Amino acid sequence: MIIKINNKDEKFYQYMGKFFGSRSVERQINDRIYDDDKKEWYLYIKDKSVMAFVSVQNKIIKNTYCYKEEYLEEIFEYIKKEEKNNEKIGSSILTRKYMEVYKRCGFQVVDNETYKNFVMIYE
Repeated sequence: MIIKINNKDEKFYQYMGKFFGSRSVERQINDRIYDDDKKEWYLYIKDKSVMAFVSVQNKIIKNTYCYKEEYLEEIFEYIKKEEKNNEKIGSSILTRKYMEVYKRCGFQVVDNETYKNFVMIYE
């Protein structure tokens, strides 16, 4: 199940609290996760736990994470269906960890060596 949530929702920290400041997550994706205001979070929930998430702010993807890549792919599919009535996602700089997922989901990927741990994606 995919839900859309923000940090004002009463269940937000129940779902996402363990990811903020997690050194394990940071090591896995080479990125830090912040609960900034105005981010919309797409969460893939299974058995009451977050299996994957994508955060978006001003049509730019800010964070990605997953236990299984298929969960992340489902979130991107959901976001793309949602954007049919809106603007497309803008150029985003994201963790290199899921580069193949971005490609499978139809994003163009720019692998610039300027960013050691990141790639730029766009539609």
